[in-house]
Formats: sequence, structure tokens, C-alpha cells
Amino acid sequence: MKILMYAVLEPEKKYIKQWSEENGIEVKCVDERLNKDTVKWAKGFDGIDFQQTQPLEPEVYQALHEYGIKQLTARMVGYDMIDFDLAKKYDLIVTNVPAYSPRAIAEMGLTQALRLVRKLGYYDQRMDKLDFRWAGLESTEIYNLTVGIIGAGHIGGATAQLYSALGAKVIATDPIHRVELSPYLEYTDQDTLLKTADIVTVHTPLNDSTTNLFNAATFKKMKSTAYLINMARGGIVNANDLIAALQAKEIAGAALDTLADEGQFFEKQATADEIPEDYKTLRAMPNVLISPHSAFYTDTAMKNMVAMGLDDVVAIVNGKRPQFEVYGK
Repeated sequence: MKILMYAVLEPEKKYIKQWSEENGIEVKCVDERLNKDTVKWAKGFDGIDFQQTQPLEPEVYQALHEYGIKQLTARMVGYDMIDFDLAKKYDLIVTNVPAYSPRAIAEMGLTQALRLVRKLGYYDQRMDKLDFRWAGLESTEIYNLTVGIIGAGHIGGATAQLYSALGAKVIATDPIHRVELSPYLEYTDQDTLLKTADIVTVHTPLNDSTTNLFNAATFKKMKSTAYLINMARGGIVNANDLIAALQAKEIAGAALDTLADEGQFFEKQATADEIPEDYKTLRAMPNVLISPHSAFYTDTAMKNMVAMGLDDVVAIVNGKRPQFEVYGK
């Protein structure tokens, strides 16, 4: 059996080598993303594994089918880059890695929230001008706050546990109420959460119901002192509406690990003309933190996402059901 892995990060390679040796399966790594130009490299392989936020072109699905490949394995949580109609048309089973390290993303969200609450962006801006005064930047402590989690799945659940351990009150909205989270959160409806929470942290997939979930109307429901944390998908937040809400002081700040237009410049050394205006505007604000979709990037996550993704590739190639199927034939 031979597997081709696309968009392999340097830190992943040692875990790929370890998995390959333990399982006796050949794995080839390439740096490039899976697209209509690189899909030809998959010819002669039994399965593929990739990670990226950029959509797959129609040519990719057809080529994989012609090469006899039976699956699309995204070694990441999100799978909105995959067209399920085309996957169905070309008999491709889709899998992801839904919980390679929920704690990694939860910790990044918490880290950014604490930076916002303690107004460190404002301090940085002042200190860049050699102004070391703290007047007007009084903050609060986390145990005084209510944290609202939208999407209490693997990552949202880990987030609830972290904030609860710090003494915050945690509320959440999710269509599934998980009894094992009852020590850490209380479930409520979305409107109550938006009106009540001091920190609103988002951990939902991107789909028809969550696209532009945070828009002008949503921000008006939030407290003017509230912070938005988006560690999920960029399309969940309307960037222009967020900018307007921040400028109007309808909310106090935001931390974003992802943007709707990030495919233009994230994950590479960008040029000035590739940077969109929404990024420039947000990046200049002292109450906005942006990271390049890197919340997942820990050693634990790297090891798990490699092993879990490759295990599912092997299962499908061998005619077995994968553990993390999101779409099947």
C-alpha cells in the first residue's frame, strides 16, 4: 500500500515516518496543496491525505476517481473545502480528524481571550510609542466573567473545562446537550448567550446555518464590553460587519484565528498586494488579535492528526469503514 500526503508541514514528518515504520506502509510527503495541478501526483497511489482551507477544484475529484482512489481524507477538523456533491458523483468517501487535540485550540482561544481582557494590545500600542502609563486600561479578572460557547462539541467542551477551572461562569448553546459537560457549563439559547456573555467563543463548523452567523444584527445583541473569539472558520464572521461593530464600540474586541478570505495569504509568505483591506483594518486595531489559523499547531495535535488521518485511509483502502467518516457512498 502507498499513500500520498499533501501539504505536509515539517514538524509532521517525524510522526509520519514513525507511523509508516510501525504500520509497514509507504507514505510519500509533498509540500504542495492538493489542487488541479498537483492531483496528478496521486496516480499510482492507493490513497491520499491532505490539509488546507482552499476549496478543491472539480478536476481533483474526477482525477482521483480515474486513479482508483476511493477517499478524501482531510487531516483537520474542518471539511468545508470539499464539495460533497462531487464527492458523491465520483464515489469518494470523505473523512476528517475531528478531535486530534481539542485542548490545543481551546488553549489558544483562552490565551487570546486573556490578552484581550487584560488589554495587552493597548499596552503594546502605547509602549511602541514609549508610553508606559497604564491610565484608562483597568481590566477585570476572569472569574468575574461569563463565557458563552457557541458549539459545545470536542473543542467547545475542552474550552468550557478551561474557563470553568479558572472560575468563570460558562454558558453554551449547542443542539446536542452532553451530560458529561454539566459540571462545567449550563446550556441556554443563543440570544440569551449573546446578551449575557462577556466572552463569546465560537467552535462550530462552517455550513449554511453558520455562514455569517456573526453579522451586524448579531453584534448589536452583544454587550458593548464583550469580546468575540473565533477559533473555528472565517466565514462564520462577516468581517466588514465586525469592523463596523468595533469602530462603533458595539463590542470591545475580537480574537480571530481564521478569516473568510485567508486563502489569499495565510500559510505562506505573502506580498503586500495579496493582503486584503479587512485584514489591514483589523490588524491595526489594538483590541483585535489575529493568528494565521495556527490554533491547532502543537506537538500533540501534529502526532494525532497524522495517525488518525492515515488510519482512516488504510481502513478505506482495505474495504473497511473509517472511524471518522463525514460522508460515505
